[in-house]
Amino acid sequence: MKKIISTNKKALHEYEILETYESGIVLVGSEVKSLREGKAALKDGFGRIEGEEAFLYNVHISPYEKSSTKDYDPKRKRKLLLHKHEIKRLMGRVQQRGLTLVPLEMYFKDGNAKVSLGLARGKKTYDKREALKRREAEREIRRSMKDKYK
Repeated sequence: MKKIISTNKKALHEYEILETYESGIVLVGSEVKSLREGKAALKDGFGRIEGEEAFLYNVHISPYEKSSTKDYDPKRKRKLLLHKHEIKRLMGRVQQRGLTLVPLEMYFKDGNAKVSLGLARGKKTYDKREALKRREAEREIRRSMKDKYK
């Protein structure tokens, strides 16, 4: 069972998602408790491959209120737990022009914190407008069908 903590709606608007990967994430105890309360923001987050390890940057996990740790950085870099062959594949793909790793959602699966990463290419402004027009047209069709069958 999957309990979603946070989703990145901005990523779906800003990027075209080519592939998705599920990754574990290395956290400290107070971060896990904060995530259980749903205090995470993926909006500005991105992933990067350094050497043979993957890291997640700019993901904001609020400090746990009852924690004794005072020198906590909510946007620290966090290590991602991926298989070596996945990291090598991502390394090759990210080095291609215009591709980046974007966190799509953070969730608990079987008690473990996971991050869904998307290998993404940035959308141009006209692509975004086209997607909005298509979404509005689909919404209008659904609305008219709903009225027709009442």
